[in-house]
Amino acid sequence: MAFPTVIFDFYGTLTPSTPTAVWDGHAALGAVPLGIPAGQWREALNASFPERAVGALGDLPETIRTLARRCGVEPGEDAVAAAAAVRLACQRELLVLREDAVPTLERLRGAGVRIGVLSDCTVELAVSWKELPLAGLVDAAVLSCSEGHRKPAPQLFRRIAAALDTDPASCLYVGDGGGSELTGAAAQGMTAVMLRADDWAANDAHAREDDWPGPCFGSLSEVVAAATG
Repeated sequence: MAFPTVIFDFYGTLTPSTPTAVWDGHAALGAVPLGIPAGQWREALNASFPERAVGALGDLPETIRTLARRCGVEPGEDAVAAAAAVRLACQRELLVLREDAVPTLERLRGAGVRIGVLSDCTVELAVSWKELPLAGLVDAAVLSCSEGHRKPAPQLFRRIAAALDTDPASCLYVGDGGGSELTGAAAQGMTAVMLRADDWAANDAHAREDDWPGPCFGSLSEVVAAATG
């Protein structure tokens, strides 16, 4: 077997890309219960991503409360609860997988390949993980908000390899390039390949490696042939 272990990024890789307009729309919905202008709330969310991605702002209600205060608003409990509910509902819309994600994972598992997920994410993914259709197809998941580090921190790549009981050199890492993940994976000895799907250009991602010089896949289904040789 070419690669006994495959590690996937989550957002923009196992899920479709998310354009800026979608993030803007979600922010506008979440701002309403708090009485904060949509643009200001969007800016607060964007600026706080590095903190939220490592779990530094606490659970979702505490995160909402902290960001509202940064916007000059002292929210009541009902407003926090309503904004948190909107935020979670919006984020769950982004957890819908690409059409070829589950078939790809099933084919990999059928070939005896171990599967991991390594994601830069906020608390919404962590609380929703067990509900996802891919949860039962993944042998190990490492989420930045639970680990206190975000890509390309070496600890994350070593952590997912250890959770899969394998050496990084045996791992194929597949991601859209957000968070300098491909460089980070390669630095730990993994074989890194960018998923550059048809919707790649539309994705609003943090610190994406747009100039990645390495190999690329055009679809998730290409991973199976690469992993199984």
